[in-house]
Amino acid sequence: MNIVRLYNTQSRQIEDIVPLNPDKILRIYCCGPTVYNYAHIGNFRTFLLQDVLHRLLLTMGYGVKFVRNITDIDDKTIRGAQQENVSLRSFTERWTDIFHRDCEALNILPPDVEPKAASHVAEQIAMIETLIQKKHAYAAADGSVYFRLSSFPDYGKLSRIDIKQLATQNENSAGRTNLADEYDRDSVHDFALWKAYKAEDGDVFWESPWGKGRPGWHIECSAMSVKYLGETIDIHGGGIDLCFPHHENEIAQTECATGKLFVKHWFHSEHLQVEGQKMSKSLGNLFTLSDLKNKGYDASTVRYALISGHYRQILNFTFAGLDAARSALSKLKAKVVNLCEKNNLSFDENFLPKNITYHSPNSAIEALKNDLNVPKCLGEIFSALNDAQNMELQELYALCFILGIEKFLFHRDLKAIEVPSDIAELAAQRWQAKGNKNFDESDRLRQLLGEKGWNVVDQKDGYELEKMDF
Repeated sequence: MNIVRLYNTQSRQIEDIVPLNPDKILRIYCCGPTVYNYAHIGNFRTFLLQDVLHRLLLTMGYGVKFVRNITDIDDKTIRGAQQENVSLRSFTERWTDIFHRDCEALNILPPDVEPKAASHVAEQIAMIETLIQKKHAYAAADGSVYFRLSSFPDYGKLSRIDIKQLATQNENSAGRTNLADEYDRDSVHDFALWKAYKAEDGDVFWESPWGKGRPGWHIECSAMSVKYLGETIDIHGGGIDLCFPHHENEIAQTECATGKLFVKHWFHSEHLQVEGQKMSKSLGNLFTLSDLKNKGYDASTVRYALISGHYRQILNFTFAGLDAARSALSKLKAKVVNLCEKNNLSFDENFLPKNITYHSPNSAIEALKNDLNVPKCLGEIFSALNDAQNMELQELYALCFILGIEKFLFHRDLKAIEVPSDIAELAAQRWQAKGNKNFDESDRLRQLLGEKGWNVVDQKDGYELEKMDF
């Protein structure tokens, strides 16, 4: 097994990833989506970087058990179901299906276990009962239950927040308003484990020792990670916005319930900007995969663009960057075709190994092993290919598998596919408009081609058409 090294948010150091358990299986838990709307590109940047780490660990020979949850109980899901006048389960299952569809399009490996909060209320109640018994939690007069923050002296060890200076939990570690769980507290320091039933909850409630109600947001991840991965796990991942309060609260409630270390290694990815601005509804830049498809960009291009920056740096997502990603993928596709022809290979999916492991020294692999440096990895790949070095097809496939772009580059139809005449005509009109510097018309025709399922990849002296992946 090749050792992967990764920055640990808690220690503020890059550390070796070594399994804690005797069976040598890495236990990994990553916070998944809240299923009340489309996941946007900021969400998917986090999920894609987790996927690259997952693929790297598998390729380097680690055994992995990967758990990613679905949050289907919170204020937003309940409001959404009520607005549509459907059951909470019906509402969240529809959005979960849409999330899965987008993950498949982006070639994100499915988790080994994907537990839903609503299916694990009993486990959450049991953990809350344990916390009350150990004096770490208390029931309020209205039937809500709160974690007593003063009972856990180590609170703040992940985010380095000083509890004495903590006025509220209404702002997260990315400096944004924390509306993931809206509740009132007896003390601004304390957070809800169980929320007493209110009329606005409608038919969404569960019976508990404290009366009707529902779990708070944070307890689900603690209860489900303990159930599926044990009391101490190797790696816990999520976006930087979850570092405080969500992950800080997970540590407090889990370690107080079990009396053991909760997580050995914390993996957080920085947030996303769009064209130099924070994402927000008011700016209209909360782009979804469907939004970008309608602008002419397919899933492979979006994936490449979202993973291309280092995970610990803010990524500025731009349409110029999307165009560059599309061009890079086109160049890689050409290299794959050339390597097949050079080796006189008639490409067949059966040629590709089902379980990739890769142990040969390679600068691109080494970049990934050293704190998941995707930008350096991509640079090393193109340097090797451009310098006409002898990169074997299996070697290139291993790298593309880790990056999650193998689906888009390695398939039966490597050669250009037949283009319908109406599509060819639209593409020709666009090229002419671009040549005449009529860029508005050029962009309009590119978007129209995208809506019809075709990419235009501009070359130095022309263009190519590619069928979109979704």
